[in-house]
Amino acid sequence: MLLTKPQLSSSLLASTPLFNPTSNPNHARPIAASPSPRRRLRISPGATALSRVDVLSEALPFIQRFKGKTVVVKYGGAAMKSPELQSSVIRDLVLLSCVGLRPILVHGGGPEINSWLLRVGVEPQFRNGLRVTDALTMEVVEMVLVGKVNKNLVSLINLAGGTAVGLCGKDARLITARPSPNAAALGFVGEVARVDATVLHPIIASGHIPVIATVAADETGQAYNINADTAAGEIAAAVGAEKLLLLTDVSGILADRNDPGSLVKEIDISGVRQMVSDGQVAGGMIPKVECCVRALAQGVHTASIIDGRVPHSLLLEILTDEGTGTMITG
Repeated sequence: MLLTKPQLSSSLLASTPLFNPTSNPNHARPIAASPSPRRRLRISPGATALSRVDVLSEALPFIQRFKGKTVVVKYGGAAMKSPELQSSVIRDLVLLSCVGLRPILVHGGGPEINSWLLRVGVEPQFRNGLRVTDALTMEVVEMVLVGKVNKNLVSLINLAGGTAVGLCGKDARLITARPSPNAAALGFVGEVARVDATVLHPIIASGHIPVIATVAADETGQAYNINADTAAGEIAAAVGAEKLLLLTDVSGILADRNDPGSLVKEIDISGVRQMVSDGQVAGGMIPKVECCVRALAQGVHTASIIDGRVPHSLLLEILTDEGTGTMITG
């Protein structure tokens, strides 16, 4: 908003002496200016300010639609590595909370885990894209995800004006784990046996943002590392979320994997299953699609795979018609 200050004309400045020339220069005193009409400050909204107002106005129907609704965001990938993108995600979450949505953040932390494993002299091992998690690795995973990454995200949300509560799957038996079918090869990599969202309801009802690290224990208390996409989908189903959003390092589901311009903006469950069957969806996108389909089958209204490399991708997906990825519907 620009404020236009009243300016005295150059002729007025030239014709009005500041001091009485007949006075003793050692006792010069200002001459009182003659009374003049008060001038009002004129407010000139710039194009940028107007465009911001337009954006807010266009977002109103979406804010009204999602007000009071729970959205679960899985956070990871490039959006977690870049400080700029991380700041964008945090601000988006806080804004969504401020306008009445109830966000839940579920996070991974792969790069941070790798860094700390190397610090303690352990080379990270992967098989078919999944982390091999022996006992020592599991200790580091829990330490990093729960003790460092989780609390750092909580702090960032609080600094941005939100109120975050850090949790992991172990807290209040939020997630009960079971060994994965490949436990013999992968070690303590788990699956979600069940979710008890009791602890989350009062937190989100109070306007706080739960931040959940995907470390959980089985019935015996053994800790497991759980895939964050999978955990986010199961949590979304357990809380009856309106929307599940997976932040990824790709633009979404592509009709042609070799053509970045072939983004599928919206598709239903039968359509995406057909794409998997036809080989159009493959590799690391398959478990993300399966996670979304399972969440939809359990009552989540929509699930979106969005590009976390795009600044403010959360706001674009929730508060605009265009979105920024692929939305899968039931």
